[in-house]
Amino acid sequence: MRVLVAEDDVRLADVLQESLAEAGWQVEVVHDGRSAYQRLLSDSGLDVALLDWMLPGMDGVTVARRLRDLGIALPIMMLTARGDVRDRVSGLDAGADDYLPKPFDLDELLARLRALYRRGAVVGEAPVRLGDLVVDPVARRVTRRGAEIVLSAREFDILHLLVSHAGRVVSRLTILDEVWDGETDLRSNVIDVHLAAIRAKIDKPFGTETITTLRGVGYRVDPAPAAR
Repeated sequence: MRVLVAEDDVRLADVLQESLAEAGWQVEVVHDGRSAYQRLLSDSGLDVALLDWMLPGMDGVTVARRLRDLGIALPIMMLTARGDVRDRVSGLDAGADDYLPKPFDLDELLARLRALYRRGAVVGEAPVRLGDLVVDPVARRVTRRGAEIVLSAREFDILHLLVSHAGRVVSRLTILDEVWDGETDLRSNVIDVHLAAIRAKIDKPFGTETITTLRGVGYRVDPAPAAR
């Protein structure tokens, strides 16, 4: 996950860079609006932009508006000390996807960035096909052998995460981090409950076994689900 941080407060920029890097993000930092705008125009693998409102040279609102005018859909979060409702509306109307007033909690910032990353990741993403199972992240639709399967929002997010990593093990911690933003106690059986519900819907009626549990390690979806 790659994020551009545009913040003219050097001390805050350093804190953000360190915190985001510790959370697993690849971070680039600029300190003025024109540099942010030029970097975001280059479209070289960034996933999210974190823009301060009051950037020198070109403010964050102008950067967001110009990017949207060019059709660039990269998720953008605005940071600002301006808490007036009209200011928030101006930022969102300019094309920002989210807005966080200063001072802010780092955990909340990380959770919001993860949510923006997930939202941006599915735009235009093709359906995932594993044999006769099809998971469409854009329509949030699941079918097997042509029959539509109704999943809850959390069930869908878990299944999409697993099938997107087909052939690889996905840990419980990763599921909690991606689907619940890490808010649920890892000792809870919430994942097991949701996985049981998913299996009852996508496997049991079709005599298949899609998700393998690896005790103490995590879960794996094989590229070709086995028939039982």
